[in-house]
Amino acid sequence: MDTLLLHCRPGFENEVCAEINDLAAELGVSGYARAKPNSAYAQFVCGTPEEAWRLVRTLEFSRLIFIRQWAAGGFIALPEGDRLGAIEQSLDGAPVAGSLWLEVFDTNEGKALSTFCRKFEGPLRKALIRQGRLKEGTAGPRLLLSFVSGREVFVGLAPADNSALWPMGIPRLKFPREAPSRSTLKLEEAWHHFLPRAEWDARLAPGMTAVDLGASPGGWTWQLVNRHMKVSAVDNGPMNEQLMDSGLVDHVRADGFAFRPRRPVDWMVCDIVEKPARNAALMEAWIGEGLCREAVVNLKLPMKQRYAEVRRLLARVEEGLQARGLRVTLGCKQLYHDREEVTCHLRRL
Repeated sequence: MDTLLLHCRPGFENEVCAEINDLAAELGVSGYARAKPNSAYAQFVCGTPEEAWRLVRTLEFSRLIFIRQWAAGGFIALPEGDRLGAIEQSLDGAPVAGSLWLEVFDTNEGKALSTFCRKFEGPLRKALIRQGRLKEGTAGPRLLLSFVSGREVFVGLAPADNSALWPMGIPRLKFPREAPSRSTLKLEEAWHHFLPRAEWDARLAPGMTAVDLGASPGGWTWQLVNRHMKVSAVDNGPMNEQLMDSGLVDHVRADGFAFRPRRPVDWMVCDIVEKPARNAALMEAWIGEGLCREAVVNLKLPMKQRYAEVRRLLARVEEGLQARGLRVTLGCKQLYHDREEVTCHLRRL
């Protein structure tokens, strides 16, 4: 059980390998990463099980960029006649789990396994409770079973407070029919990821002011209006009529990179399709010049060296704000609703 399993978006396995290699090297953990293209997961094989567990205990999950979910453990075969027994046997010597999640990978094959997992979960949960291997509601680690097929599963453990908020790292957000585009879910997911739920009422309060750069047709503006904020929607393109009828939106026909508000706002959000360096510089400028208190900005990724480019841009933003003498928090994640992009959150303290 010396392997770290890492879920990701299909096609980003190389980015996950690069990320975990860097982080493990910083901790002095030896091992190697490997992955199959478009499998939606990667593995980091450590020298010992203790080193795999050290990674999931020491690294801060919320700071990972391309990794959606993780667990320390190993793959086992599942005999068709005794799947329960094989899983129980693989847990010999493992700590008692405090919760159980059955997961699949974000592929067509994985989606086809969802029905099997739903049927299998009930009998498995009962068996693990009966065997004393699962005591739900306790402080034990989360038992994560990632199924490759009905005949193979990764049996892993992860700290419940240092792993994904949702199974497979995929939030179950419902698309609001009133929203003008599905991109609205990007901003909602960003808030779930970067803002503790208990702080929403204070940091996303009615009456706050916001600017949405590159707003048309209004997917991100809709989220801000839904929180009863007053929004300057900056875009030369048209805005959704229902949003304009809300009385909370001022449509400013201007270049998002040139626009500056007359007075500071609470939030700036931006999903402009542009080179990532330019969007990163825009985010730094808005926070650095005191134009907003918090920002959510998407960075479109290059075709190659995507992880290296993201790390370089984040470092540049941090260095620029430190040079201004500012204290900030900076987070970056490839969210489930992102595609060839990552979402950044920057907050001035």
